[in-house]
Amino acid sequence: MARFLIRRLLWSGPVLLGVLTLVFFLIHLIPGDPIDVMLGERAAEADRAALREALHLDDPILTQYGRFLAGVARGDLGRSLTSQRPVAGLILARYPATLQLAAAALLLSLSIALPLGILSAVRPRTAVDAGGLLFSLFGVSMPTFWLGPLLIILFSLKLDWLPVSGRHGIASLVLPALTLGLGMSAILVRMTRSSLLEIFPKEFVLAARAKGLPERRVILRHALRNALIPLLTVVGLQIGALLTGSIITETIFSWPGLGRLTIQAIQSRDYPLVQGCILAIALTYLLVNLLIDLLYAAADPRVQYE
Repeated sequence: MARFLIRRLLWSGPVLLGVLTLVFFLIHLIPGDPIDVMLGERAAEADRAALREALHLDDPILTQYGRFLAGVARGDLGRSLTSQRPVAGLILARYPATLQLAAAALLLSLSIALPLGILSAVRPRTAVDAGGLLFSLFGVSMPTFWLGPLLIILFSLKLDWLPVSGRHGIASLVLPALTLGLGMSAILVRMTRSSLLEIFPKEFVLAARAKGLPERRVILRHALRNALIPLLTVVGLQIGALLTGSIITETIFSWPGLGRLTIQAIQSRDYPLVQGCILAIALTYLLVNLLIDLLYAAADPRVQYE
């Protein structure tokens, strides 16, 4: 186990370096000048040049890249161009809101997908199975940028049950979590169904039923546990989708998280802040996938890492 963790952590370094390099050069290729955003297009050329020199934006691109990597190696992500506050502090202030939204969306999707997927597998080619398939197609087909405003119109403007935007308690979390969680639950429903249908004909399931065990115990303890490996894989991939999908969702609902901060940084051409936000998302994605790999052994003792 220790050797596996060390190997994975060592491989994470080149991955993060590749992400940082790609983001650094792509953000500098985006049309627009942060000086124009900060001073306006009508600012005097002398003021523009002075600000560009103060922010070291007049240095060659490779010099800026080397300075950025050196700062990351020291744990210094630089300062925001617009607010002049440390990028790390801005990210840490917004990070809990994104984690809260992602956790709520994941919990919501699992609470929908697992029961519906199990019912679809237990009763294949029935009305329940057809309903699960219809829900899955419906959830996958709805983009978040369409579902979010639709939920706002229905539950906030028409019914006045939930707040439109902001982060003001549990009620404000419902609509963003529902927007993110429905698409993920639609994928997990079909994965749960297909995994269980592959497990049901196995000998150990037949033996458990032959012993006279209750059907609920056979399904939950014997069949579902052995079907968790593909489910864990999909959940790990979908958590990455939650982090990236939250960029749109947080913008729609004005959720003060990392995704909305990323959009604001891109709009203001705040290079250090964009790079810091993408680094935080990439690092979270790597850690989540490492955790999923470790859960494989807990779900299936046959999985060995050495």
